[in-house]
Amino acid sequence: MTNEISLLKPLGYQRKSSCGYCKNATGSSSYYMSCDNMRIDHYQELMDRGWRRSGSLYYKPDLLRSCCPHYTIRLKASECRPKKDQRQAMNRFNAFVLGPEYKRQAARLCPQDREEKRKNRDKFDLLSAVHRAEYSLVQRPRNKNTDKPIEPAHKFEVSLEGDSCTKEKYDVFLKYQLQIHKDPPSRWKEKDFTRFLCSGLDRKVLKIDGRTLKLGSYHQCYRLDGKLVAVAVLDLLPHAVSSVYLFYDPDYEQWDFGKLSAVREIAMSLELGYEYYYMGMISVTPPCFAYCASGYYIHSCAKMRYKGSFSPSYLLDPESLEWCILDDHYRQELDRRPYVSLSHDRQTAIENNSLAENAPSRSSTAASTSERSKTTKERSKIFDDDKDLEFDEVPSDEEDAEIPEGSLFDYNIPGVLTKEEVKHLDLDHWRLVVRNSLVELEDIRGWEDWEIDKPDTIKGIAAELIAATGPKLLENSALVLF
Repeated sequence: MTNEISLLKPLGYQRKSSCGYCKNATGSSSYYMSCDNMRIDHYQELMDRGWRRSGSLYYKPDLLRSCCPHYTIRLKASECRPKKDQRQAMNRFNAFVLGPEYKRQAARLCPQDREEKRKNRDKFDLLSAVHRAEYSLVQRPRNKNTDKPIEPAHKFEVSLEGDSCTKEKYDVFLKYQLQIHKDPPSRWKEKDFTRFLCSGLDRKVLKIDGRTLKLGSYHQCYRLDGKLVAVAVLDLLPHAVSSVYLFYDPDYEQWDFGKLSAVREIAMSLELGYEYYYMGMISVTPPCFAYCASGYYIHSCAKMRYKGSFSPSYLLDPESLEWCILDDHYRQELDRRPYVSLSHDRQTAIENNSLAENAPSRSSTAASTSERSKTTKERSKIFDDDKDLEFDEVPSDEEDAEIPEGSLFDYNIPGVLTKEEVKHLDLDHWRLVVRNSLVELEDIRGWEDWEIDKPDTIKGIAAELIAATGPKLLENSALVLF
């Protein structure tokens, strides 16, 4: 079996009766699949269609049928301008690492003239600020009396390593989960840590236009005086740095590693040629890893709004799959109603010749009228403290997960191809894994007689999967059913 194709195992469309964010009975719905060898270009395509992953589990939320819709968020690295609190977090940490004595001695031995001081007084250069305290890059002028270099107060090092499980990483992760998120020790065995944060995309290195581009899943490790203090879990994709999760030693919580890591990852995107940065889970208690946590913006959850503070951010329109800037207008629409598709609003306004805000909400069929009529402010009151957010892992056999009746095409899920669109795709020559060999679907007995909207047939399963993932995954992939 070649390693150059993604082997996709569909787990189907599932609905949960509860929500780990707001405890609402409306719950949520998603389409799931698993893949142990996802191609990196395939995952980039999936992310731009509203998918995210946790370990080898991949999921696409149905925003229309969720009480707390999950919007894919990203920013263009070259456009990012860190805000005051983000700049302050970086400057405060740099000052701690370098120490007052180093600053005093460096100013004495390498004094700046008045013009340089004036230029740098109110200037924040992202790349220089990120690297200012890194030990390998710290300027160490020599003391004229002793001829010894001036050392910073602390030795701060950052390294990009494979997403392997080590005792050092696991110990920090377990301490983080127990102290920050109050999880019981029994919840996080080493195998659980490996499953969620150490089983990502295969790593490779490509040479593109004279530059070296790392791709795959990595851990960016932060060490202070030789001690591991934080780990950022990252997926490096052809056009993006995708943040998955961050955990850190609670003893160093005061240094705001959430903001530090985000700023550093934006800088990485700039320096290494990844155009976009996809936000992950930063310093917020996750209701889950396997579902709903990584990479989404949840407007009704105040603890998730920090993602939108990195400006300018863009949200993926759930229907047109275009990127729309998260501006004041977008936020106002999200304040009024949980499900927002600006492209749908525009089309409705054209058809009805009326303002978008007066157009009927498509989401009215997905939940009760009373719940959908609540404003975001009213719904956000349901959210309690971090400790009340549930860990909400969603394997395909979870007890409170149900498989809705009928075909996926009956639900008109945003961002999922319609039955008519799938009919125009070449499913016949897509491949299926049979006894460790690949066969084309048209060679299966009964293939011509099956309908794509019959989910109890191989054709129906294949049609639903490609409708959810998009047509590009027909190339260099195969269907796995057993």
